[in-house]
Amino acid sequence: MDFHNQVTALDALAGVAADALVLVVVGEALDPALDKTVAGLVSEAVASGDFKFKAGGALYLHRPAGLKAARLVVAASANATPKAFKKAAAAALAQIKGLGARQVAVSAPFALTAEHAEALVTAAADATYLYRHTKPSAKADAVIAKVTLLCTKADTKAVKQGLARGQAVADGVKLARELGNRPGNHCTPTMLAEQAKKIGKSHGLKVELLDRKAIEKLGMGSFLAVAQGSNEPPRFIVARYDGAAKGVAPVVLVGKGITFDSGGISLKPGAEMDEMKFDMGGAASVLGTLLAVAELRPKLNLVCIVPTCENLPSGGAIKPGDVVTSLSGQTIEILNTDAEGRLILCDALTYAERFKPALVVDVATLTGACVIALGNHHSGLFTADDALAAQFQAAAQSSLDPCWRMPLDEEYDEALKSNFADMANVGSRAGGAVTAAMFLRRYTGKYRWAHLDIAGTAWKSGAAKGATGRPVGLLTHFVLAQAG
Repeated sequence: MDFHNQVTALDALAGVAADALVLVVVGEALDPALDKTVAGLVSEAVASGDFKFKAGGALYLHRPAGLKAARLVVAASANATPKAFKKAAAAALAQIKGLGARQVAVSAPFALTAEHAEALVTAAADATYLYRHTKPSAKADAVIAKVTLLCTKADTKAVKQGLARGQAVADGVKLARELGNRPGNHCTPTMLAEQAKKIGKSHGLKVELLDRKAIEKLGMGSFLAVAQGSNEPPRFIVARYDGAAKGVAPVVLVGKGITFDSGGISLKPGAEMDEMKFDMGGAASVLGTLLAVAELRPKLNLVCIVPTCENLPSGGAIKPGDVVTSLSGQTIEILNTDAEGRLILCDALTYAERFKPALVVDVATLTGACVIALGNHHSGLFTADDALAAQFQAAAQSSLDPCWRMPLDEEYDEALKSNFADMANVGSRAGGAVTAAMFLRRYTGKYRWAHLDIAGTAWKSGAAKGATGRPVGLLTHFVLAQAG
């Protein structure tokens, strides 16, 4: 899909040539500067009760008299914020999705920022996404091929920046969704490694893929303990984007890549276990962010690390009570084999030390407890660094990809005590998302660190089942803010 901007005054909308003209309106009346022909059509719809100036309302008119556009869609927005604008734009696109409109022009009666432009791109990308990799029978409706955001001359620079950033984020989100939606027998650790190599080849990045032998040589006993129950070979992916001088400390992203999680010997219930193909959502979002950053070419250094394997029960699988030695030298008593994500992440977090990072962020579909705490709207943010937390909150606001800061009080660490190892891999059920973060924190003492638990946001269940591509937007905005 192509995204463009075009300088067009609000009073000249009747002359816009497009398959569909989308007008986002705010407030309880039309802007006085609005094109008289368009205003007349909307006013007539209001008078007949077909449209109300109420957030969420949408009006569709086919072959509107006096307009060059073949269709007119009017969507009411709660206000002029990027968040409300995105919601209104999404409602408008839903009206024309599958009709025949390949070229869409969008206008709004307020100053447009880069955030508005990006919001439009991500809304359009979401509206037109269709998974087809293992479902060739899926037929795409008439696909929107071009979206033009109409703006004033004064807004042009910001709009262009927002469209470019939005396109990169949308590309990253699409990649993350594609990887997440593929079943476990398609999206294997080997396939994730090949995908990282593909990104590296197309964007000139350094990509290193470590196999089981190399992982063993490094001494990643915790990661390998999870991988030993599956016939699928593990992979440890390290990809580098070098956009700044060699001496500039990199941002490091670490993504959990469990391509299928049965729970291991601590077997999960059978119901909805199919959704455990999404347990590589952290890896998918990190690779999606890598793609977005590589397209935008900011002046920073980025390292993306993905430990990836399956977690299955077998005669060779780890058992509750087993003790393993992590790359850091610390020993772990595995009380629950379904708490495997932290076991592969801890070795990756130790490995990250060699890059002398400016900061490290790990991203993982880590705990069901985080879903209980925050539901499916906010990703859980854990960090003891107030400045990092503030940066994430700012990135969440600008990307419209929300997160919520959770506690990391030292008292929670008591739950991880073990009589037989340096730590246990789980505590009690209460506060499970926090104790999981406290486990990871034990491996991050040599750098600034944040943890994102995306168990509630990486995918949707039910009729809309599928990967969301989150938090690619949040991560991309956060990483871009580190440039310079």
